[in-house]
Amino acid sequence: DLPSADDLLDTADDAPAIRLINGIIAEAARQGVSDIHIEPYETGLVVRMRIDGVLRETLRMPAHVAPVVVSRIKVMARLDIAERRVPQDGRIGLTLGGKLLDVRVSTLPSRAGERVVLRILDKDNAGIALEALGMPPAIERLFRAALAEPNGIILVTGPTGSGKTTSLYAGLRLLNDTTRNILTVEDPVEYAIEGVGQTQVNPKVGFGFATGLRAILRQDPDIVMVGEIRDRETAEIAVQASLTGHLVLSTVHTNDAVGAVTRMRDMKVEPFLLASTLRAVIAQRLVRRLCEACREPVEASQSARALLGLDPGATIHEARGCEACNHSGYRGRIGVFEALRVDDAVRKMINAGGDEQRIAAHAFAHADTLGAAARALVREGVTSAEEAVRVARAEEPADA
Repeated sequence: DLPSADDLLDTADDAPAIRLINGIIAEAARQGVSDIHIEPYETGLVVRMRIDGVLRETLRMPAHVAPVVVSRIKVMARLDIAERRVPQDGRIGLTLGGKLLDVRVSTLPSRAGERVVLRILDKDNAGIALEALGMPPAIERLFRAALAEPNGIILVTGPTGSGKTTSLYAGLRLLNDTTRNILTVEDPVEYAIEGVGQTQVNPKVGFGFATGLRAILRQDPDIVMVGEIRDRETAEIAVQASLTGHLVLSTVHTNDAVGAVTRMRDMKVEPFLLASTLRAVIAQRLVRRLCEACREPVEASQSARALLGLDPGATIHEARGCEACNHSGYRGRIGVFEALRVDDAVRKMINAGGDEQRIAAHAFAHADTLGAAARALVREGVTSAEEAVRVARAEEPADA
């Protein structure tokens, strides 16, 4: 049970605050929460949790308990409790029910007090195997083939929280044997992987991705993972690393696989260098999975039929909500993927400065785009039309 507000205000005893925070984190871990938001307002302290990518309010307490809760979190994360004017970052290591959790703590001064976000990283996820990612067989084969290359660049793309890091870690796990030197530069190191040299960037001392990448290339690596290619300098070093015999894995923030080519061009990577080094691009999203206990078959509306390319009278499933899914209608998430294989034709297009539409027309002539993959999941009753809309680009329904 969570302690009462009166218990929390008993300054002679920290136990209720510790019990509250541990209880919140334990409940979050039980529900598979990725982030806990602790938000002070004049009217009260609100706790919201991001479950399956969506924030939900889970707890509301009197406003005057906020300083007690925030101070206790700062103590647990070894932050300066007297400093309330600037943001701070820290971490809390916990073991709950035999599970090792790494909780990243971020504070931010706000009008009504300090906001805190706790990001929960389940260390067990570091060991996820490539076959457990849920990639379609053709995309998994492409990813494995790219990972088997002796050199080149493999990119995973998608928005924040789309599972890019999990996919990269699964790739590293596949490659992680005693015959290779695998080094990473990350922001932050999300999961520790035995046998992999992991380095965390520290912008405060000028140690960014480009500096870190340069440094690890002097450490005789076979395989390099860079958390993100976000500027020209990092992009150029990654390309040079692949040209000198290294396999480079990284992420970029683009909407789809072909967009990664444009993003690299925008960072002034020469087309002929990009064409000769890029091996594959995997784009991914996470969509919420309909709760099987309460999902409801309905006749698809006209807009849903247009989106999905369905005939009149076709049936799809909608979210309803029950005890099993906390009345959200959804339980868990599933990956949606598309892949760009850089074959000779794509290489020539990149080299010639071909636009995204031409490259996409070739790459997805016989393969699903993100939108098509999401629409297929709706037709199969795995997710809802609303979730597919979040993923689908403005594509013709006919290519579904």
